[in-house]
Amino acid sequence: MSELTIHGPGPTISGTRGGPDDGPVRLMMLHGLTATRHYTVMGSRHLDRRGIANVAYDARGHGASGAGDGPSDYTYAALRDDLHAAVEELNPAGEPVVLLGISMGSHTAVRYALDHPERVAGLVLITPAHLPGANAGDRSAWDELAAALRGPDPIDAFVRASHLETLPPDYRDQVGLAIRQRIGRHTNLPALADALDGIPGSSPFDSMDELASISTPTVIVGSRDEIDPSHPFAVAERWAAAIPGARLEVEEAGKSPLAWQGGRLARFAEELVEGAA
Repeated sequence: MSELTIHGPGPTISGTRGGPDDGPVRLMMLHGLTATRHYTVMGSRHLDRRGIANVAYDARGHGASGAGDGPSDYTYAALRDDLHAAVEELNPAGEPVVLLGISMGSHTAVRYALDHPERVAGLVLITPAHLPGANAGDRSAWDELAAALRGPDPIDAFVRASHLETLPPDYRDQVGLAIRQRIGRHTNLPALADALDGIPGSSPFDSMDELASISTPTVIVGSRDEIDPSHPFAVAERWAAAIPGARLEVEEAGKSPLAWQGGRLARFAEELVEGAA
């Protein structure tokens, strides 16, 4: 694995490259809101062992990447532009790449595929959460999380603002530890707060009908995870129905969420990369 820096029109973006050190990047991986590049294929080295050149990077305001000037700099248009800068810099010959995105990352990947279809060879869209119009509702939960990151003891405050008491008791300690680890990877918590102010109010597309124009091979990974109600399986079903030929994958009822099985996610990406070769 090697560290890299991407220079585009926005903040400097920090990432990690796996697989071969030279040649075009064939897979770009995009994490979810408040996560980092480490939360894409969850530590799996399958892609590296298979010799697939891949890059995972921290979105603006996340991890070690640079920050915008305020919440208005955190929109899906801005995230799309950061992705385009990364694709152009890392694959200057113009070969299309496969995009793997989780939640916010899946929304960014779709926005990019709609605007730059010639640069996309395949999509792995994991736990999408966006339905047009749905982001106009109650923002109080996002506001509480953002405020926690701007105050004293931000990580402890963020855990409290996550309201673990609403989860089944057996999950609370595990989820609390995971949240602490995830937020602890960020170097600029006020910037992450700005992202929480901006991204949830942004829309990657305005109508489900837009998804009908996506013609690239697509795998959508849904989740039946009872402790993650913010990514309903019904949304993944809607996306799969809207994107022509999309394949929907989900864990069996009662099994561990497929969305957290990094090796399985990596194999979905491998399938699309090899299919585009």
